[in-house]
Amino acid sequence: MIGSKLLEDAIFNTIKRSSCRLSPDVHSAFERAIECEGGEHAKKAFETTLESLDKSAEIENLLCPDTGWPLFFCKLGSEARIEGGIVALEEAAKEMVAKATKEGYLRSTMKHPLTGTDPGTNVGTNVPGFTYRFVPGDSVQITYVAKGGGSECFGGTRYRVVAFADGITGIKKSIVDWYISAARAGAICPPAVLGVGIGGTADIATHLAKEAAALRLIGSQHPEPMIAELEKDLTTAINQLGIGPMGSGGATSVLAVNVEYSLTHLAGIAVAMSTNCWVARRATVKIKADGITEELDNPNWFNGR
Repeated sequence: MIGSKLLEDAIFNTIKRSSCRLSPDVHSAFERAIECEGGEHAKKAFETTLESLDKSAEIENLLCPDTGWPLFFCKLGSEARIEGGIVALEEAAKEMVAKATKEGYLRSTMKHPLTGTDPGTNVGTNVPGFTYRFVPGDSVQITYVAKGGGSECFGGTRYRVVAFADGITGIKKSIVDWYISAARAGAICPPAVLGVGIGGTADIATHLAKEAAALRLIGSQHPEPMIAELEKDLTTAINQLGIGPMGSGGATSVLAVNVEYSLTHLAGIAVAMSTNCWVARRATVKIKADGITEELDNPNWFNGR
């Protein structure tokens, strides 16, 4: 059985790791951007930012002052035994979010949407957010994602319905237009990790877009050739815009475009975009039945699809 103290420690360390240490795939994306940038200004922007991020990891300081929405993505083994059950897992996660906020690894950013009341803990109605997948086995895997304010509130998340007659062309146009608008408004921090959700209902499409942005590794490809080609085409198109780091110009305007889809109704195609900050904060821990914990660099969220 996975004990409550083990669960709490694993969750807290995962939150801390997400807040202070860049994931290896994101670090590699920065290094590739430095290599490919021809302009001195853009290259310097990536170099100084990466230097700052590496220093944050060294001294266990925040990668970004906006610590975003606290989101948990949990893969639960069908035979996993947790002391107190799944309810206890959620309670432990909430307590560790509050602890991380108190100790400065998260900023108090979650407020009541109408009154502005700040609990000071980042814990309240429907926050933190929890998404579950059930898989074979007896282990529990928890990924913590910090989704920044700009990537959600100010234009980084968008949705519409495209007619079947508009097809892939209509999808591409929507995504590129949205990305231009969000970057121009200073609503996102380019080069972002861009998630695209296609099909399903509005909430399915937007959630797929969020998962694609937050949980797919930079450099990964969708296993279906048609979807992988769409990812490639969108990446090329957006990078040709010359937006560059924080809109200052350059060859790298998006770090990755990750597309996920659902079957849809014949009435139309739901299309959603969700961006993730260029520091793309996430961390994953796997807790085994024997009490051994393993830090993972890849959430493998879409395994089995």
